[in-house]
Amino acid sequence: MNYKPEIVDEMMDTPDLNAQQDSSAVAAGKQKPSTQTGSTRSGDVESSRLPGFYELPVGERLQTVAKVAHLSESDKFSIGQFGSLNGELTDVFIENAVGTFSLPLGIATNFLINDEDVLVPMAVEESSVLAAASHGAKLARVGGGFKTSATPPVMTGQIQVFLKKECLYDEILTSRKDELLSLANRGQDGLLARGGGALDLDWHYISQMDSLVLHLYIDTRDAMGANIVNTMCERVSTILPEILPCELGLRILSNLTDRRRARAECLIPAKAFNSPEFNGHDVVDRIEKAYLFGFYDRYRAATNNKGIMNGIDPVLIATGNDWRAAEAGAHAWAARDGAYRPLAVWKKTLHGDLHGSLELPMAVGVVGGVTKLHPTAQASLKIMGNPDASRLAQIVVATGLAQNLSALRALASEGIQRGHMGLHQKNLDLLHQRMQPTSSRN
Repeated sequence: MNYKPEIVDEMMDTPDLNAQQDSSAVAAGKQKPSTQTGSTRSGDVESSRLPGFYELPVGERLQTVAKVAHLSESDKFSIGQFGSLNGELTDVFIENAVGTFSLPLGIATNFLINDEDVLVPMAVEESSVLAAASHGAKLARVGGGFKTSATPPVMTGQIQVFLKKECLYDEILTSRKDELLSLANRGQDGLLARGGGALDLDWHYISQMDSLVLHLYIDTRDAMGANIVNTMCERVSTILPEILPCELGLRILSNLTDRRRARAECLIPAKAFNSPEFNGHDVVDRIEKAYLFGFYDRYRAATNNKGIMNGIDPVLIATGNDWRAAEAGAHAWAARDGAYRPLAVWKKTLHGDLHGSLELPMAVGVVGGVTKLHPTAQASLKIMGNPDASRLAQIVVATGLAQNLSALRALASEGIQRGHMGLHQKNLDLLHQRMQPTSSRN
């Protein structure tokens, strides 16, 4: 597969940190947002480098992001309320709704993706995750940031049938293939007009269970596409008993979307790893060895890949995407050759620098479902520049690679606990405070 990253070079105004008081009031929910919006395209940022961002009060952080990403007062209100769902939306999103469960929403900084600065919203409860992603992006930035690309958004649907007797199913299905594809695309005029639709059909036989399985390949454009795929599979299945002596089995999409992948890579000069304690070239050697440890040991590979998903899942959650589907596809992809391997590859170059790459199935959407209804998901997409599904997938995978880089760097040098526990200490301090008797707090 030849990847051709789209490169966009756009410059916008630098952020202004004024109006702290107004921003804090909106963030706290004490002031109503205005509905006025600017004419500048949201999400276009001059730089994702925001030194000291983590040291700012919450209200100032929100104001900074709003300025950089050109968010409206309404967008700021959706994010800053720390609970932007109402009863109606909550009841739509979940059965037996009784309330909401809030997650912290933070912004990962330093990301340079295809020469364009990006702020990455992440919804996650663990403080070290966002810090690690930002640090990994900062290291990658020294070598020019991340180069990313994606395949077309082609999903896979499965139709299982059980043959009642022997038949020439290859000949039959080949002769009726065009008819089956036309049937799949019936009623999908909008999708077809956007360049999507059912593209191809193939099949294989599973002798161990005497089952024939058809794979329907569908370009779902900017949708994740689960409902589209399932609808088409069920429609095509209606005609199969008429052309094959069979009983129908399952008809559903596969979350191993190996035809819908995103890729990110980066090159980090060895000098970027220099520190008073460690030589950069030694760190590069150790990171490569850490990768090889995971390659040959599935216990290590599982923890390594969990760390990658530490970066990926929070972006998916922040944008209203199905992180569970992404997890399933990623881990299946990690075992595609019969052994469970690390998702990312890290190698020392001939010049002694570090090259990393991550490619995996990544089915995301920016239209339909929660993504369109959830106000925080909409604001998160706006922060990233309102990407299409392909661009969002690339941002997600770059975040996973940044997360892995940061974790491996720590493991290969001072160890994971120094930074992790330093950030986790806030949680421990708060827990200790709340466990004290009320009288001792006064």
